[in-house]
Amino acid sequence: MIAVALFAAAVPSEVSAQGPSRQGKAAGATERPRYLETGGDRKLEVVYKSVGRKDLKLDLYYPTSKRSEECPVVVFTHGGGWAAGNRYKAARGSFALVFQRLIKKGFAVAPVSYRLAKKNSGVAIRDCVIDCKDAIRYLAKHSETFQIDPNRVFVMGDSAGGHIAQMLLLTSPEQLPGEVPLAKTHYRMVAGVSWYGPCDFENLDLFNHDDRADFRDRFAARILNSNSGPTEKLVRYREVSPINYINEDSPPLLMIQGDKDTTIPVKHAYYMKKKADAVGAPIEIMIIKNSGHNWRRVDADIDPSRETIIERTVQFLVDQL
Repeated sequence: MIAVALFAAAVPSEVSAQGPSRQGKAAGATERPRYLETGGDRKLEVVYKSVGRKDLKLDLYYPTSKRSEECPVVVFTHGGGWAAGNRYKAARGSFALVFQRLIKKGFAVAPVSYRLAKKNSGVAIRDCVIDCKDAIRYLAKHSETFQIDPNRVFVMGDSAGGHIAQMLLLTSPEQLPGEVPLAKTHYRMVAGVSWYGPCDFENLDLFNHDDRADFRDRFAARILNSNSGPTEKLVRYREVSPINYINEDSPPLLMIQGDKDTTIPVKHAYYMKKKADAVGAPIEIMIIKNSGHNWRRVDADIDPSRETIIERTVQFLVDQL
């Protein structure tokens, strides 16, 4: 059994964005930003729970305009195949543009760290999802301290983080419980955006972008390698497949996928949309032509542009306020 301890809500309001220099780093080399520069209030390196000896943290950036006493919050779940990456991605590239614009629109933004499903770690995809749900539960439980509205929780993620975002949005607060003191915490998911995230692990054909005969399941170990939860293979696959949770009462979801993505094929978006239409769930898809994973250009310029993707992401969430 993994020991998990909840940390208190008392947190520093600010820490330096320029951490200690790494030994051996070339002189004059530019460090990648770890935190969003917003000009507004922020709380950094907030420990929301501890698993074993590992602290799991989040950062919280407050709106710079239209700030209410309890502001809506967008939780960001990073990509990296559930086995790599970190929440600091929120401060770079297209993600920084999305979140800086949302902050100006009145949202708080909370990038979240979670355990990684590395080989022989005993951590699986379900654990990644549970950690991120616990981050939301933690924020909701301490909503007065953090001045966020637990009934206006949004989510956005990319790739594996896009999958986690779908799971956070579509599962109920009670499903996939983690830390016991947080398990009964109420919150309400309002809407979410998934950039090139998968929706179903049971249907392996969705991952087979070119329909090859010798296709292998790439994510089996990351689904099954858990020290907790169900032990039956099919149950585990279904448990972490967002498509199994959609219904007519699901919150709105926007899935944006590239039509030439070989990592998470566009099949996922079409499959999710078909199921959503059948049950009356409010799921929209946006297909980007000539785009591989991470909006990489394939053969021609992506269409619509990266700027349009950013604008659509922001507007979709704003429209649900």
